[in-house]
Amino acid sequence: MKEVQAFAKQYQKEMGWSIEDSDYEKNRASLLNNYMLLTTEVAEIAEELRKAFNLTYNYVQSGMEEEEAFRLAAETVKEDIGKEMADCLAYIMKFANFFDIDLEESFYGKMEEVKNRQNKDASAKTTS
Repeated sequence: MKEVQAFAKQYQKEMGWSIEDSDYEKNRASLLNNYMLLTTEVAEIAEELRKAFNLTYNYVQSGMEEEEAFRLAAETVKEDIGKEMADCLAYIMKFANFFDIDLEESFYGKMEEVKNRQNKDASAKTTS
């Protein structure tokens, strides 16, 4: 993750896509703009999921078994959903780099915190 985050930082700098950090108003505007762009990319993941569900429905209507239909639909959207996830990751890394956050360290720390929570959902161990 550290290598990917360092790559993203350099890439975004080269492309002129770094979050503006010269003064408060520019920081604020740049952070808000990048947050809106991130949420747009998250919505595009939802669109790919919707496409998969619609394809599944159409395949089932054509006589295919539901599990096979969904597997085929998921395979159909796999590349595009991966691209949208990569876009999300790029924006997340942009925020992490702006705030000088080590995402790998932050990720593992958060997962340990979640693992040790006292208020876990009852179904937490039965779902993935």
